[in-house]
Amino acid sequence: MIASAAAKTPALLTFAPDTKGRIYESIHRLSEWLEANHYCGYDPFDGLSARLLRPFTFNSALLRTVLQQGVRRLPINVRPIVGVARSRSTKGMGFLARGFLRLYDATGDRAWQDKAACALQWLVDNRSEGYTGASWGNHFDYQSRVSYVPKGVPSVVWTSLIGHAFLDAYDQLGAERYLRIAVDACQHIVHDLTAFPEGDSVCIGYFPRQNVQVHNANVLAAGLLARTYARTRMENYRILAEKAIRYTAHHQRADCSWYYGEAANLHWVDNFHTAYVLDSLKYYTAGAGDDQFAATLLRGYNHWKSTFFLADGTPRYYSFKTLPLDIQCSAQAIDTLVFFRDQDSEALQTALRVADWTITHMQDRTGYFYYRRYSRLLINRTPTLHWGQATMLCALAGLYRAL
Repeated sequence: MIASAAAKTPALLTFAPDTKGRIYESIHRLSEWLEANHYCGYDPFDGLSARLLRPFTFNSALLRTVLQQGVRRLPINVRPIVGVARSRSTKGMGFLARGFLRLYDATGDRAWQDKAACALQWLVDNRSEGYTGASWGNHFDYQSRVSYVPKGVPSVVWTSLIGHAFLDAYDQLGAERYLRIAVDACQHIVHDLTAFPEGDSVCIGYFPRQNVQVHNANVLAAGLLARTYARTRMENYRILAEKAIRYTAHHQRADCSWYYGEAANLHWVDNFHTAYVLDSLKYYTAGAGDDQFAATLLRGYNHWKSTFFLADGTPRYYSFKTLPLDIQCSAQAIDTLVFFRDQDSEALQTALRVADWTITHMQDRTGYFYYRRYSRLLINRTPTLHWGQATMLCALAGLYRAL
């Protein structure tokens, strides 16, 4: 864990001689599956695209929730039966672009660079229309606990994570056009999203023209703003990012965790949303050159790492229970642990355990990763795209590069 300056010194890694080969072989099988399926898959929340059942929701929020959650929670994939088609995902293509760039960086193989360029161009061509700058949303209608979000309405989570892909491309390849897209994404955050004030802080809204406030969305926006500020010195980005980070820092709980959101119906703590918060705090600290939240980050990271993993690398979903074993928890855990390896001498070793567990227990022989395990025998094998395939390729690519 992060404990002192001495802990930043990398420890001697111990792993089996074939570890790197196994990770790359897993990436290769997954990449082949993605190509064979034209980078299309399902999404956990795409149930409202069920053309055979959607008419029976009668425009009712309750019935939309029942349909969406029913499709999501069934342990078998009923989407082909109820008329949900496989699709590409904007968030998924963003994660794939980041993963391909990491693989190019690790191997020097131009084929990975070409894949990244194709994914980024697809994202440029598939931005949400009618908003400032560049933004991205779901390819399906979505019913949340607090709002209804039609297809195409941009999400700040999607926009921020995709914005990081363009910054990665700019940093690695030096093409100004990629930086311009990241700036456009920041312009959307600044101009189209409400920053809800609370004292000396703000919470950046999840969607345009809606009052949906959650911590991971707020700080993901701040992380992108700060990282873009470091490359453009646009002061309004830094100022907004600082206020947003302060909001989430103020709401760190006594045990050093964060609720998903402060509204009464959003009081849970889970693995991957916490990891989003930690990544964003780290991006802000580095991008803004501001360490005033360093203690908040340290406490949050140590709590996350000590709470959400079993000894063999199994990633727990919630702070109070392990099940379901969800592929998004695996992917984001690997990615965050690799990101923090410069501050935590144990992080890479833990990431290797999580990766080993995930490849062993969640990867199908055809190459893709299962959505969830509920027990040793009950497995939801749905081939989700952004939630699983794209996030795992990105995370494993980062781990392979780090090794």
